[in-house]
Amino acid sequence: MKHIVNVVSENEWLKAYKDKADMNKFIADCLCDGCEVIRGGEDTTGIYDENNVLGVHLYFYPNWVDFWYGDTERLKLHFGTQEVWEGYYRAKNREEFLAPYRADMDYAEKMGAEYVVFHVNDVSNEEVITYKWEHTDEQVIRAAAEVVNELTRGRNYHFKLLFENLFTPGMMLLKPAETALMLELTDYDNKGILMDTGHLMCAPQNITDEEQGIDFVLDTVKNHGELAKYFKALHLHKSTTGKYVAKLKTMDITPEEDFYDRFAQSYDIILNIDQHLPFSSPRVREILELVEPEWCIHEVAAKNREEKLQKVLAQMKALGRI
Repeated sequence: MKHIVNVVSENEWLKAYKDKADMNKFIADCLCDGCEVIRGGEDTTGIYDENNVLGVHLYFYPNWVDFWYGDTERLKLHFGTQEVWEGYYRAKNREEFLAPYRADMDYAEKMGAEYVVFHVNDVSNEEVITYKWEHTDEQVIRAAAEVVNELTRGRNYHFKLLFENLFTPGMMLLKPAETALMLELTDYDNKGILMDTGHLMCAPQNITDEEQGIDFVLDTVKNHGELAKYFKALHLHKSTTGKYVAKLKTMDITPEEDFYDRFAQSYDIILNIDQHLPFSSPRVREILELVEPEWCIHEVAAKNREEKLQKVLAQMKALGRI
């Protein structure tokens, strides 16, 4: 099993690192073997290469299924005008929509990444604010499989393609049959599941403490039976925000009129639900012992380099590695 820390490829974010050697020092300080990169913009630093990039988190949109199917009525409902949604997606058609995904996958291949991560979910700003879903899990899974099949058809990629669970419509890992459906519909052979423990703890909407969350994660893996062999990686972190979600569902929040104001409004709610905190209980070791992942990614939230290091090390301590 390799331990990995998540990072961003973007000039401004990388100002905290002098050069490649400094990034490698940070990775080593985190007691990790490499990093998982998400590309956030222009990166002219040369800090990342095939020696430190083990994984790549693919580009994603929170709300994309309506655009994929050309549902203009729903797009008007959520974006207002065609100009706004085409600006948001930076695309007018499916091929343009797929372009940033293709670029990320080509980047991963160039870097020799061992795996890439694909989000299987869809949620609009309005759904986050009301916590009332507009698409079924199956609808999102089927659309996601179409996207993946378009992206991988005729391509000779060498990385493992991992599907990540979230806590909004899509592959939540709450129903093993839906996990199986995602795998069955995807033509790419070298595939698996990345279980995000924090997202999983958010999915039932009632987890209020770490021990309860660990039990739920363990039960979820056991409930998958033979399918659990596809659980190849973990995004390891916790969220115990069931009380917040319960309160949110009783609130009458007025959505902002402007799309990007609504986006900021919903993003603030998401941050309160999906906290990406490090585990503190030594029982977190039970998750790794049960799953036996190839990659364990310490995806904890932090405002700066030092806070990131301290939170990763706190989780390493819980794992008994310190």
